[in-house]
Amino acid sequence: MQTLPKQMPMTATVAIHEAALDTSGDTITTITGPVVASARSSRIDLPCGSIAYTTAGSGEPLLLIHGLGGTRHTWRHVIDTLAATHTVIAPDLPGHGGSNAPGGDYSLGAHACALRDLLVALGHTSATIAGHSLGGGIGLQFAYQFPERTERLILISSGGLGPQLNPILRAATLPAAYLAVAGLAHLPRPLTRALLPALSVLPGLLAHQDVGAVVDALHGLADVRQRHAFIRTARTVIDWRGQTVCAAGHLGLLEQLPVLLAWGANDQTIPPQHQHAFARRLPTAHLAEIADAGHFPHETAPQRLLPPLQTFLASTQPFRYPPPAKAARRHLPRARAGGHHAGRHPRSQS
Repeated sequence: MQTLPKQMPMTATVAIHEAALDTSGDTITTITGPVVASARSSRIDLPCGSIAYTTAGSGEPLLLIHGLGGTRHTWRHVIDTLAATHTVIAPDLPGHGGSNAPGGDYSLGAHACALRDLLVALGHTSATIAGHSLGGGIGLQFAYQFPERTERLILISSGGLGPQLNPILRAATLPAAYLAVAGLAHLPRPLTRALLPALSVLPGLLAHQDVGAVVDALHGLADVRQRHAFIRTARTVIDWRGQTVCAAGHLGLLEQLPVLLAWGANDQTIPPQHQHAFARRLPTAHLAEIADAGHFPHETAPQRLLPPLQTFLASTQPFRYPPPAKAARRHLPRARAGGHHAGRHPRSQS
């Protein structure tokens, strides 16, 4: 494993609607803070529905995937710097922010397909995939489903690496969760900001660095459509015991792909032990532990996260998937002597 410096053709008929800012009326999708002059917010009609997204910069494409219940607004502190060297694409996932809700499938695979459709529609055959939390799990799924479209993989406080998860998100899958989330989301923001710090004193609930980010995310769920997407998506990857989807069985497929694991040292949402275990099983991974950060290092410590991101992007070469015939030979079982097939499933590559 490599530790980076801590301080440092599917075809689709589409229609694109561009504007200086998203005009959907949903203020939580607006990108605020410093952005590069070329940044623009747009909408595009895809088979999964209308997707809202922001693009900025030029160069190799870099796709940013937000987390559960979030929006592309979460990348506002890093998009400007990343756009100096890359074409940054930051969408709202289906059902989140300004994007239309899907027909009913909120699974990791469905989100990965929607992002594949977005890249194809924008004219990109492949991209570096970066995801935060749930977005990391979607990124892992994307790399598994579409290895030929994945150049690098950046996992920030990623889900999908182990079962443990804080009780707050596990509770979001319980029967009464919809009403509870609705009640919390409609509390006055000053009251929420006053109450949440009390949770940060209890172990395993909330890092004190994340209070502001969680307040923003929680109040975004006041929108009924956003709240519906949050609950439906959560139940595809979480139950009352923790995370139900794990990528550990497919790590062998990532051996040649440049992978960066970044996480906050004080993450109370997904334990850092998941990243450590992942790194032991994938020794080629690049690592960046962000000191004094919780689950949202890209929001609360962007000045410490950006240097290792930039170093990783500059020091690694985009992965190129083998031609289809060669790729098939790598994963198909060998026939036994005499030409008779063994009749068994291929041995796991993990």
